[in-house]
Parts: sequence; C-alpha cells; structure tokens
Amino acid sequence: MNAAQRNRLQSSSLAFLAGYVDTLGFIALFGLFTAHVTGNFILIGAALADSSQMSILLKFLAFPAFVIGVAGARLYIAAIQRRNGAALAWSFLLQLILLTGFMACGIAATPVQSPTSGWVMASGLLGTAAMGVHSAISRLLLAHLAPTSLMTGNVTQVVIDTVDVLRGGADGATTERCFKFLWPVLSFGIGAIAAAFAYHAFGFAGLLVPVAMLVVMVWNEFRQPQAAAGATAK
Repeated sequence: MNAAQRNRLQSSSLAFLAGYVDTLGFIALFGLFTAHVTGNFILIGAALADSSQMSILLKFLAFPAFVIGVAGARLYIAAIQRRNGAALAWSFLLQLILLTGFMACGIAATPVQSPTSGWVMASGLLGTAAMGVHSAISRLLLAHLAPTSLMTGNVTQVVIDTVDVLRGGADGATTERCFKFLWPVLSFGIGAIAAAFAYHAFGFAGLLVPVAMLVVMVWNEFRQPQAAAGATAK
C-alpha cells in the first residue's frame, strides 16, 4: 500500500468511526454529541431556555470531558514522542480503552431511562473523552489528513473545489484536494447511518464496530516502522 492509499484509508476509517460514535451517542444519550462540541453548546442553550429538559447536566459535563480528553492526549503524545515511541499506535490504544469504557457503561446503563443515572453519565463522559482524544490525534499526528470529526469545513472545501472544477478554474492540486476532503465526508455520513441502524438493532453493543476498527488500527500501527509512527512537533 502506497502513502496515498494509506492516507485515504486512514482518513476514511477515522471519519466513519467519528460519525458512528457521534450518532450512536446522540441517539442513546438524550441528544449528546460526543464528537461535536458546537452541537452541545447549542443544545445547552436550548435546554437552559426550556426547564422541562432534564438532560442538561450531561451536556454541561461533556465539555470538560472533551477538554480533558484533548489535554490528556496532548500530554500523553508528548511523553511518548520524547521517548521516540510509536505515538500513533499508543494514542489509538488510549482511544480504544475509552471507547470500550463508553460501550461497557452504556450496556450497564441499559435500559437507559434517566440522563443523570451514574452509568449513563459515565458512558457519556467516557465517549466524549474518547472523541477528545480522537480530535487531538487528528491535529497532532494526522494533520496531513483532512479533519475526520468536523465535517463543516470539509464540505465547504469540497464545494469550493467542485465549483472551481466545473468553471474550469482548477488544476491538478484542486482535484486532488477535492478528493482528499470528499472521502471523509462520505465515510462520516455512512458511519452515521450505520450507527443509527446498529443502535436500534443491538443497543450499545453496536459500538463493537468502532471498537473492532480501533483494534485493527492499533495492531497495524504497532507493526509499522518506529520512525513512521511518531513524528510531529513536540
């Protein structure tokens, strides 16, 4: 597999994972966005204006959980890089542990009835922290790829590049960039649809799909040459 194919596979896989986890969390946990901080801000505002909504505490706590996930991943990655370790492999492993906790607590919380029950809160916060790690990995170790959890910018870029292609104002770099951003958008959407069906069929056990994907990613990254596994600014 050459570098371009590897990049396409990584960005598509991670975008699918992000769309899947975010959608399953939204359906299962009273509208919680595990990977979309902007969405949670909007829902918090709506909940504050409507006292009948009881799920506001989880959404409030999701923001610091996401921040802790990002900050913890930053410190974790920096420590691994100082030792010339396989930063991407170990970071995927950290996300895998948190995502497995999200699934396990969600299964323990089933049937989910209250947004303030202990297992529900633990599930949501672990899921949000996992996606905080996901976002940190994207920025720190995979910055050469298109973003895999924030699709607004990706869609904007795809539309701009598509218009340039159609009006004859594009070059080879424009077409290449268009496909670079298009694959994560498509994969995120497919992941979101798959998660909705999986949750209705299997509940939180549907998270076995992204968990299994991360297991494969961890395995593949640990098999990569050490020099390729951990390299960005310290």
